[in-house]
Amino acid sequence: MAKILCVLYDDPVDGYPTSYARDGLPQLDHYPDGQTLPTPSDIDFTPGELLGSVSGGLGLRKYLEGAGHEFIVTSDKEGADSEFERHLPDAEVVISQPFWPAYMTAERFDKAKNLKLVVTAGIGSDHTDLDAAIGHGVTVAEVTYCNSISVAEHVVMMILSLVRNYLPSNQWVRDGGWNIADCVARSYDLEGMEVGTVAAGRIGLAVLRRLAPFDVRLSYTDRHRLPETVEKELGLTFYETTQDMVPNLDVVTINAPLHPETQGLFDDELLSTMRHGAYLINTARGLICDRDAIVRALQSGQLSGYAGDVWYPQPAPKDHPWRTMPHHGMTPHISGSSLSAQARYAAGTREILEGYFAGTKIRDEYLIVEGGKLAGTGAHSYSTRR
Repeated sequence: MAKILCVLYDDPVDGYPTSYARDGLPQLDHYPDGQTLPTPSDIDFTPGELLGSVSGGLGLRKYLEGAGHEFIVTSDKEGADSEFERHLPDAEVVISQPFWPAYMTAERFDKAKNLKLVVTAGIGSDHTDLDAAIGHGVTVAEVTYCNSISVAEHVVMMILSLVRNYLPSNQWVRDGGWNIADCVARSYDLEGMEVGTVAAGRIGLAVLRRLAPFDVRLSYTDRHRLPETVEKELGLTFYETTQDMVPNLDVVTINAPLHPETQGLFDDELLSTMRHGAYLINTARGLICDRDAIVRALQSGQLSGYAGDVWYPQPAPKDHPWRTMPHHGMTPHISGSSLSAQARYAAGTREILEGYFAGTKIRDEYLIVEGGKLAGTGAHSYSTRR
């Protein structure tokens, strides 16, 4: 039987929930493009439960242990003495979430002699060295589309929070004040602004669709151009490159995967070309932005605000400068880990595992690496150094 090593974030500080704010979740059966939601043979959890923390175990324990597998769940993932490192040499399957990733480096692939499958419970597999996975013949899969709409909603929330100066205004109330002038001195309407997305895949397109009713002018750049019908429907302006697009925008949202072509993309040079006082939203990956360049742009006023929930590394150290820089709206990596999203990516992870153990084909849309090369969604979305 197999050892499955699963890395999840810690339980709430007050303990694993015994009740929830709402009863259950709305019933969905497909995503906006028609793709069906995960279809495992069964689930051993109630949708709406906290599944992404250690005690939740992605709802997999009964299924895996009932089949005779060893299921190790831990939040301890960093350092040579971590529980993850101790179990890695014997693991056949590694599972983690982008929010609390098990960084699968080339060195870790070298140690994991029995490893056959790496699963991202969520979307975005950049915490896995895809070149190393290809070289070791390890399959990499993720639960494509499971939380794309969750992230898109988070993006829209962050745009409005920055532009309307919501967070500082809320803090005045919490502190007992009624300082209207202080609140509105940095508050604007989103209406009429130029807004664009770097990448218009599932998340980026969902953001554009949700912003269209705000009467903003929308732009995008992507290496795969959208159909002309979609461009006309949303009134989109297409730019060949990010460098061409960002000087024309008031708000930029990053919705691209992290790969060699996007790492460090938003550096001092690119930020300097943006409109003075623009807003930047990053729910994609922290390394797409130069950490210190973002701080400098906020301090100088080149950016009016920066918000996102992606950092490097994750969890971010207590002295990470993004915690204390001015005019930010940062959160821990939560955009794709709502209770609604967790139900989908937990079910999708089980679907992937069922296919793997049965020796049947994993959905193409879930595949990132298979057979020593990029495959499925991976071939469309990622690039490697090879």
